[in-house]
Amino acid sequence: MASQSTINPAEALHFGRLAADWWNPKGSSAMLHRLNPVRLGYLRQLADAHWGGDTASFAALAGKRALDIGCGAGLLCEPLARLGAAVSGIDAAPENIHAARAHAMQSGLRIDYRVGGIEAIGDERFDLVTSLEVIEHVANPADFVAGLARVLAPGGLLLLSTPNRTWLSRLALITLGEGLGQIPRGTHDWRQFLPPAELTQLVIDAGLRLIETKGQRFSPTRGFQLSDDLRLDYFVAATTT
Repeated sequence: MASQSTINPAEALHFGRLAADWWNPKGSSAMLHRLNPVRLGYLRQLADAHWGGDTASFAALAGKRALDIGCGAGLLCEPLARLGAAVSGIDAAPENIHAARAHAMQSGLRIDYRVGGIEAIGDERFDLVTSLEVIEHVANPADFVAGLARVLAPGGLLLLSTPNRTWLSRLALITLGEGLGQIPRGTHDWRQFLPPAELTQLVIDAGLRLIETKGQRFSPTRGFQLSDDLRLDYFVAATTT
């Protein structure tokens, strides 16, 4: 277990202020709503390949335990539950967990939501661990990735996503995204973005085996799409060694 919390209190406060609007697809989290279909499609692709699942099944994660770290108000947790997983979601902002629990209740879904960071997980292990657009907001990325590796069950699947530290990400996410009000101001600190080489090394140092990296690009006409271009935002998938 990491020796100290990886939670950045200022980041938790920032995202907690957005909790009431999290499920509004035209609100402050609109960008996450646009990202979610790409995230889920890629996650399903990885899961089917990793566990040899039926690509036509509506319950591809049945029998699996899933953990989403930095879950916000549950935008990823709820689809994972609908895919059959027993889902736990953890977030550092109590306001987000309150909103997540309320929305899950309205949706008729049973999801184990908890306030805290990766350090809050004791001896539990999970088949699927996700943390999407979170690592750029934590206090210590190396400790954070080590914590994710610690809670991943043998043969489990880890999926991370984060913006790359490039001129394109700065222009798209901060200059335009935050400057034009598409993303709440103060959401991103470009200096905290991790290039793929840095993040993949953290994953390897944590004792995991890298499966692949995959980019996300944005098209004005087609929205977000999977891509081999890692310059804007990218995924890192890994498993236990």
